[in-house]
Amino acid sequence: MSKITKVIARQVFDSRGTPTVEVEIFSNKISASSICPSGASTGSYEAHEKRDKFNKKYLGKSVLNTVKLINTKISKKIKNQNLHNQEKIDDLLINLDGTQQKKNLGANAILPISIAVKKLSCKIKKIPLYKGFLVKKNFKIPYPLMNIINGGAHSNNGLRIQEFMIRPDKAKSMSDALRMCFLVINNLKKIIIKKGYSTSVGDEGGFAPMINSNEEALKLIVQSIKRSGFKNGRDISICLDVAANELFRNKKYSIHSKKYISASKTIKKYNILINKFKIKSLEDPFNENDWLSWNQFMKSNYKKIQIVGDDLYVTNIRRLKMGFLSNSSNSILIKLNQIGTITETLKVIKYAQLIGFNYIISHRSGDSEDTFISDFAVGTNSNQIKTGSLTRSERVAKYNQLLRIEESLGKYSKMNNIK
Repeated sequence: MSKITKVIARQVFDSRGTPTVEVEIFSNKISASSICPSGASTGSYEAHEKRDKFNKKYLGKSVLNTVKLINTKISKKIKNQNLHNQEKIDDLLINLDGTQQKKNLGANAILPISIAVKKLSCKIKKIPLYKGFLVKKNFKIPYPLMNIINGGAHSNNGLRIQEFMIRPDKAKSMSDALRMCFLVINNLKKIIIKKGYSTSVGDEGGFAPMINSNEEALKLIVQSIKRSGFKNGRDISICLDVAANELFRNKKYSIHSKKYISASKTIKKYNILINKFKIKSLEDPFNENDWLSWNQFMKSNYKKIQIVGDDLYVTNIRRLKMGFLSNSSNSILIKLNQIGTITETLKVIKYAQLIGFNYIISHRSGDSEDTFISDFAVGTNSNQIKTGSLTRSERVAKYNQLLRIEESLGKYSKMNNIK
């Protein structure tokens, strides 16, 4: 039995230059580490993130108290535990916190421990990380939902919709998928430059041109897909993350312009965009508590497109069950730091499998060089992954890891099916 012999936490920095927690777990002289991600657009039901609000040296954003907590109280609790008993270790952390939303310890204390334990367990077993989850053979590679234009909370332009993404549906491999996305991104860059816009990028690596029309952004993407030699809606599909929580007030939405309109009018405008631009996936089109609008939208679109709950579900099995029973969506976004441990995340994924939902493994806007979610996507048989654009090393690192996994699978490697 391999035991945890030492736990070291430290404050490091994420892709936005904000402090976050890294944890290194030891079993004798062998170690593995994990860095906790952090979101910008967050749902109110997701697990709590603890920061030192009164530490003015870091503008209230440091995590030094969390680091101290891990190195003292939490470390004592998990030392000498069987490294390979992930569920027991995660349960110890959950019980030590004692709240539904991890308000005592914070998910940013719990998650990096949970992930580092899994990494070290696989390292000691001498198996690739992707073989340490649900799938044991016939591994498949997920399709990337690649962010190519940023808006909303991920940029400072006027775009209402937060993420404009492409999915290379006709790709035969991850390397082919990245080649297709590479072509579209580079042609998009040429078009943006020709129009006189900046090619600076947002938090997740997509371009953030100073435009304020969703339709203009979509037209730029359609043009770049065509210029790359592909057909929109067949070879490559457009996918959107609206992040409607940020655009909701007094039961109305300002998604299609700065003007707030009713949910029913918002749905009509969504339907126009879906048909006009052949959109195949729509994430968080409504507020996290607006169950009725989700249901109304599902009635007319569930067979046409992928309707994804992110803030709606926050990787929480109770919320997912509510959504399933109220017919609110057909897919769920999976973000480990929304719930706090690998064990809890796997329970959500198993339930999503049971009810026939797509489950998409996702990064956060504040991320790092940690590539865990790439292995996690393959190891849980997810057919899609969201991890940003082909720029910024914290995003590209995940794609590079998927390329390595694909290479290791050799002739047995194949892309997953998109429902």
